[in-house]
Amino acid sequence: MKENSLYDKKSIRELTCKNPDWNEIAKDCVAFSNAQGGTIDYGIENDSDEPPLGQVIDENLPIILMNKINSKTTNVTAFAEIVTHKNDAQYISLQISRGQAAASTSSGKYFLRIADNSVPLIGNDIARLSAEKGYFSWEEQVTKWSWKEADPVKLESLLYKLRLSERVSPFIKQKETKELLDYYFLTEEESDKMTNLGVLFIGTQSQRGRLMNSPVVQCIKYDANGEKVQKYLWDDFSKTPEEIIEDIWERVPDWKETNEISDGLFRKEIPAYDKDVIRELVCNALVHRPYTISGDVFIDIHPNRIEVKNPGTLPLGVTPENILHKTVKRNEHFANLCYALRLMEREGSGYDKMYEIQLTNGKQIPWVLEGEDFVTAIIERRIISKESIKVIREALQIADLKQKQIICLGLIAQHESISATNLINILDLEDRDELSPWLNPLLEYGIVHSIGSHRAKEYRVNSPILKQSDYKGKTSLKRIEDYRIKELIIEDLKIYSCAPLKDIHQRIGKEIPYKKILAQMKSLVNDNIIKEIGHNRWVKYLLVQK
Repeated sequence: MKENSLYDKKSIRELTCKNPDWNEIAKDCVAFSNAQGGTIDYGIENDSDEPPLGQVIDENLPIILMNKINSKTTNVTAFAEIVTHKNDAQYISLQISRGQAAASTSSGKYFLRIADNSVPLIGNDIARLSAEKGYFSWEEQVTKWSWKEADPVKLESLLYKLRLSERVSPFIKQKETKELLDYYFLTEEESDKMTNLGVLFIGTQSQRGRLMNSPVVQCIKYDANGEKVQKYLWDDFSKTPEEIIEDIWERVPDWKETNEISDGLFRKEIPAYDKDVIRELVCNALVHRPYTISGDVFIDIHPNRIEVKNPGTLPLGVTPENILHKTVKRNEHFANLCYALRLMEREGSGYDKMYEIQLTNGKQIPWVLEGEDFVTAIIERRIISKESIKVIREALQIADLKQKQIICLGLIAQHESISATNLINILDLEDRDELSPWLNPLLEYGIVHSIGSHRAKEYRVNSPILKQSDYKGKTSLKRIEDYRIKELIIEDLKIYSCAPLKDIHQRIGKEIPYKKILAQMKSLVNDNIIKEIGHNRWVKYLLVQK
């Protein structure tokens, strides 16, 4: 198993050597606790997935480890046990729970697990961490209102949708009303009181209005000069988060505009803004904002883009660069409920879905800006590559591509030629190994191919797919595809009849590498499309008459 934000492996020597570095061990435990929790396996080397044959662990070592962790850390909960692997060798599995309060070393140092590293926190990050830990409790905070005082219509509607949803297991659907409300943290299990989350979804207008920082959404349309031309407002607390999301889609006409691309029998209506993208953006803003601070959610509609801005910052450990992969649950129960109601994707899947939709529609991938007290997600309206839409369509007829591969193909098609390094950077992956599930199936199916070697290697869509999709991108002559070189040669010979290679090269583009033209000449000769006349440097070419 590869090391990541939830898993690490260490040599058993780190515990059994003469002077174990207990401070380093404490640091790792603190980092896991301040993130999502995780596991450290002591006794499995970095280059292996199993403990060494014959390895036996002293039965007292887990107790020693836990005692040291307890003495070296604050607010860390960890449990160690000896595990016997299927190869009969032993190792220690150390389970670190996600902390409900900010964890630190006993010397007062704070760390956070990001990817496979324990990153130190200083200054404002420590304050953010403490605040983040407080966010988890907001949605569970118990109010003074009984669920029997809830809005009966909203309660009945929510129960109906949960029991109808295919994302809810039959076991959960069979629960009685109070049990179901408890399960989704809409009520306190020990009483009949609604939580803050419960008031948001099943409370009355008055109850929602009396909640601290109940969500308010402003949707403002701007003209090309940046002047406000229209405003939509959801600020009377009459609607649940679900109803706000649905109403935003229904009330704002800009979402419904479309563009048609066509080529022969191929026609596709491309929405200005996809419904699933809008829902995901708005739902993300409502779910992931910190409800311990005030501020409205803003949806700014510009002629060329939309911006969805919510108060607060990204959860600690999440950045605009790693948002595609990094999952940090701020309002966990809110997110789980929205997933069950089909309002959003699973944690960590929302941006994947938006990437897929945007690229499939020939558009720019979403991008995120983080300020001191706000986060803005931006979606551009324009289609930047009609050809890439056709490329993806053709590729899906060849293979049943997964989401990762569609995203990767879309990026390659839009860039026409892109290096593995650039793909890794755009997707915020660690290395080429992490890129493999995104890229390798495309290579195996023959949808894309590589050129160059090692660090200079680049990836392009294969010529047959480009030709089938009538790709007419911005490809420079230096990067021109083989099939297009052939087409240029044939067109040239239709006009100039019989000509030497150097003249053809000069006419169709001297920027094209000579070797590429020569290779396609030989291919056309082998296919009996053109023929050679003369020998050596006096060779000329002409079309075969059919």
